[in-house]
Amino acid sequence: MPEYGYFLSCEQYGPAELIEQARMAEQAGFQALWISDHYHPWNGEQGQSPFVWSVIGALSDAVSLPVETAVTCPTVRIHPAVVAQAAATSAVMTDGRFRLGVGTGEALNEHILGAAWPAAHVRLEMLEEAILIMRRLFTGEEVNHHGTHYTVENARLYTVPDEPVPIDISGFGPAATKLASRVGDGYITMMPDSSMVEQYRKGGGGGKLVSGGTKVCYDTDRDEAVRTVHRLWANELLPGELGQVLPSPKHFEQAQTLVTEDMVRDSRVCGDDADEHVAELRRFADAGFDRVYVNQIGSDLRGFFDFYRTKVLPQLQQSA
Repeated sequence: MPEYGYFLSCEQYGPAELIEQARMAEQAGFQALWISDHYHPWNGEQGQSPFVWSVIGALSDAVSLPVETAVTCPTVRIHPAVVAQAAATSAVMTDGRFRLGVGTGEALNEHILGAAWPAAHVRLEMLEEAILIMRRLFTGEEVNHHGTHYTVENARLYTVPDEPVPIDISGFGPAATKLASRVGDGYITMMPDSSMVEQYRKGGGGGKLVSGGTKVCYDTDRDEAVRTVHRLWANELLPGELGQVLPSPKHFEQAQTLVTEDMVRDSRVCGDDADEHVAELRRFADAGFDRVYVNQIGSDLRGFFDFYRTKVLPQLQQSA
């Protein structure tokens, strides 16, 4: 049976709210935490974007659950040598319960320093080189690196965990999945697609951790839940590569006018039908995932956690 975790959204909640949600998640029976790493929210309605590494420091004291970034881009906005230090310290603070989820990122967060946003294949090259640098730094030895995209001179991490931080790679297409299977300690994807999981495992992923996640909106009024998702997270229904190339929240707001409430109703679990919530998470279990994370979009967090504690998680455990 997969483990079921809760997905903390830095785009929608401030630091104190995220810490309180993590506490509620642990009390409700969730087994792990994901946390997003953004500089901007996707749109102004979401309205938040705290620095993830500060929040992880607070999480290390507030809960005992494993924590993973979903996901960090260690290539443009922050140099991989600095991400390595942040990840190593996070692993020490959580007693080894931290995993670093990484991906090629979005212009929304990464172009803020004025650098050109690279093409997808270049971003994959940068990610692979960044992972190499971070893995060397996790050893605690001095690192000198002069590569295609990065230079590191006389860098050494003095605060490192007993075991190197696991690095899981996000992939939504064949090229990124191939990279994950070749160099990742685990694989992250947001669709319950068994073919992608199979590609990862056959390509070299073997029995390594495969994680996925979904967003839902618990509300006793289904129509109100649909409106909430449409207002806050319509960006998730934008097609193609828009999510990777649009540069600012206002551009996502413009693009989101293409998304209708009917599109949300047909694609997201909204409301308080426990069977629908269970079925959504079982899709990931059936596709071969080891961990499945769920995020509550609506404002009734207490209702959501009570609902999952009493009606959803017990059904999932019984079906094992």
